[in-house]
Amino acid sequence: MSRRFWIGAAAGLGWAALSIQMYLVLLARWQDQASLLGGLVNFFSYFTVLSNMLAATVLTYAAFGRDCAARRFFLSPVISAGITTSIVLVGLAYSLLLRHLWTPQGWQWLADELLHDVMPLLFVLYWWWEVAKGSLRLKHLLLWLLYPLAYFIYTLLRGHGISFYPYPFVDVVALGYAQVVLNALAILAGFIMIGLLLIALDRWQGRRLARASAQP
Repeated sequence: MSRRFWIGAAAGLGWAALSIQMYLVLLARWQDQASLLGGLVNFFSYFTVLSNMLAATVLTYAAFGRDCAARRFFLSPVISAGITTSIVLVGLAYSLLLRHLWTPQGWQWLADELLHDVMPLLFVLYWWWEVAKGSLRLKHLLLWLLYPLAYFIYTLLRGHGISFYPYPFVDVVALGYAQVVLNALAILAGFIMIGLLLIALDRWQGRRLARASAQP
């Protein structure tokens, strides 16, 4: 089977995982007789959801998209690597900080595994095998940092207004602002380390491929 088939399958898996998670969120809101619109906003307030949406979008464009400005943007090495950094952070943060806090069952277990384990792995494989190497520089890390920084600011502002924090390590009500900022800085440091590793791998692979293509 062609690479495009497998990339398309990975994209479908990502959208399926997001659909399952959205259904579970809205079902819980319905059963609690709470606002479905509020549940939808909460759904899109998770870094996991946003990062998986970005990853699924890249995979969809890679497998099915026609040439256009959006496709060129998402498939560019800089943007693809930034999304890779984010989705790797999703997997690592969940395993280190959140997995031990609960034991999901049934469809929730499936959604969690797909969003936090399967999709990060699949997207890293996509980035390694399909994205052109050798163009990343340290300045690109500054661009990638805008995403988690904007997300953190949004989370604090929204949480201040409605007292909803999507993750326990950013719960200002329980921890206070000082501890939340320290937690955020630690996670941001992890994001930077992942980004630096990807840049190093990109440059190493770029040099290796350049040498290979130069050989007779």
